[in-house]
Amino acid sequence: MTKQVQQLDRVVIRFAGDSGDGMQLTGDRFTAGTAEFGNDLSTLPNFPAEIRAPAGTLPGVSSFQLHFADHDILTPGDEPNVLVAMNPAALKANLGDLPKGADIIANTDEFTKRNLQKVGYDANPLEDDSLREWRVHAVPLTSLTVTALEGFDLSKKDAERSKNMFALGLLSWLYHRPTEHTISFLEQKFAKKPEIAKANIAAFQAGWNYGETTESFSVSYEVKPAQLAPGVYRNISGNQALAYGLIAASVQSKLPLFLGSYPITPASDILHELSRHKRFGIRTFQAEDEIAGVGAALGAAFGGALGVTTTSGPGVALKAETIGLAVMTELPLILVDVQRAGPSTGMPTKTEQTDLLMAMFGRNGESPVPIVAPSTPSDCFDAAIEAARIAVKYRTPVYLLSDGYLANGSEPWRLPEVSDLPDISTEFAVKTDEEFQPYVRDPETLSRPWAIPGTAGLEHRIGGIEKANGSGNISYDPNNHDLMVRLRQSKIDGIDVPDLEVDDPEGPDGDRARVLVLGWGSTYGPIAAAVRRIRKSGGKVAQAHLRHLNPLPANTGEVLKSYDKVLLPEINLGQLALLLRAKFLVDIISYNRVRGLPFKAEELAGVIQDVIDSE
Repeated sequence: MTKQVQQLDRVVIRFAGDSGDGMQLTGDRFTAGTAEFGNDLSTLPNFPAEIRAPAGTLPGVSSFQLHFADHDILTPGDEPNVLVAMNPAALKANLGDLPKGADIIANTDEFTKRNLQKVGYDANPLEDDSLREWRVHAVPLTSLTVTALEGFDLSKKDAERSKNMFALGLLSWLYHRPTEHTISFLEQKFAKKPEIAKANIAAFQAGWNYGETTESFSVSYEVKPAQLAPGVYRNISGNQALAYGLIAASVQSKLPLFLGSYPITPASDILHELSRHKRFGIRTFQAEDEIAGVGAALGAAFGGALGVTTTSGPGVALKAETIGLAVMTELPLILVDVQRAGPSTGMPTKTEQTDLLMAMFGRNGESPVPIVAPSTPSDCFDAAIEAARIAVKYRTPVYLLSDGYLANGSEPWRLPEVSDLPDISTEFAVKTDEEFQPYVRDPETLSRPWAIPGTAGLEHRIGGIEKANGSGNISYDPNNHDLMVRLRQSKIDGIDVPDLEVDDPEGPDGDRARVLVLGWGSTYGPIAAAVRRIRKSGGKVAQAHLRHLNPLPANTGEVLKSYDKVLLPEINLGQLALLLRAKFLVDIISYNRVRGLPFKAEELAGVIQDVIDSE
């Protein structure tokens, strides 16, 4: 039987199941095949904070959403076209996000009376007509997997663990994904357990064959490759991109990279990734706590290395005193804050933008620190290099504000040419005939000399007590303190950052937009997708996105005041809006949601349209 193949321009798939069902691995493998095929893509992993929540319960549901298309896309998608539900909890937790008419592939083996009762179902929704508004495909994924693996020396429990590979095979058939990449991955992952590798491959192939032969799926779908700019691409997550950016910064600055870090969700993968690259001279130190991690990184900076520490919100609070010390000693240091939901422990695996004010002001005294924020997973690479450039050139700690959405999300990344990367090398202080003055400043950057300890003739005092201008001796002089405070602030204010670019195309009548949508960090994708929708419907709206949050681009005030209304969506309660109102006296319109999830493009499009209509 020849099955019909239907062409689609885009698809959003969500894999959902218990945290032990391997949904993140399944989504990652489907993503890898999609990237290999050449689609543009964007992903949204979503998993519980508990290491092992009770099986089959709503708190234990883990999901992975993938949006792929034959054209440029900006978000993981607002609503799934397909939900793969491995149990009743996965169905109940995700059904509210599913538009009417979407496909549900449900693992019927897990819809037992006990599992249904765990999540409050009085009757089996696969049988009581409550899902009539969706297209339900009831598939006994677990038992089909066990049957497919009968010839292997595996227990029934071990065989059942491969049901995620069966589901991956089925979806790979349904959307014409290449299989070679997944088979190769399984062979490498289980190289020391060849029987397990063969079993997983067999389950994957059985899922593919089931799709080919069953009457449950009469149609398969094809999404053609996207027309991307020429180059070599790979799929990359934000944490991977950030790690590679730090490695590139080390090479381009000609400084050895030292990472002092304490594991914390969602930043730990940066430590894991960097630890694999010792051939580049990377040194990673897993400290006993957050304070030790940043202290070691600052010590490495004092010794002439590119010092980096990675953390999330709770760790930033602990590192604050050492960051203040870095401000006083004026040493380069990169502080990566992969923001997550708070306060306190909060929701460790969920995303937020709530650390901006802490990065700006979370230290005692006047201690200004530059802040850089990437906008997409792949942009984390460039943002890391930019943070290193500022830290080295201006001898200052720099905050790099990523977040959980960027860190765990992924997208295609075109590998840059090494020759196109900026040269951010610096020179250390050298002995001259004159007495060494550790706090004499470069007239252009106001940075002080960086002297390698142990260099004869460059001995100098270091520490947290106020320094005398020029000599660096301890000073309690009131006028000197006032001078040093202003010099440190002037150094940050004078950092060279590019002007804020505005995307504001002229309409057919030559008029420009009267409403500007401003964003920072990970809101870029949803905002840009929403702006596209408004323009497609004939609306006029401008968009601008801030990478540098301290100092702000020199033209920021001019841009804000050139529009009648400025809308600023943030995944906080208006932190950047507060800063902009105070600095530029512009009545920013805030739109704030703090749900631990990124904005949806449709949601923002509605907000933008409301602002336009109120003109």
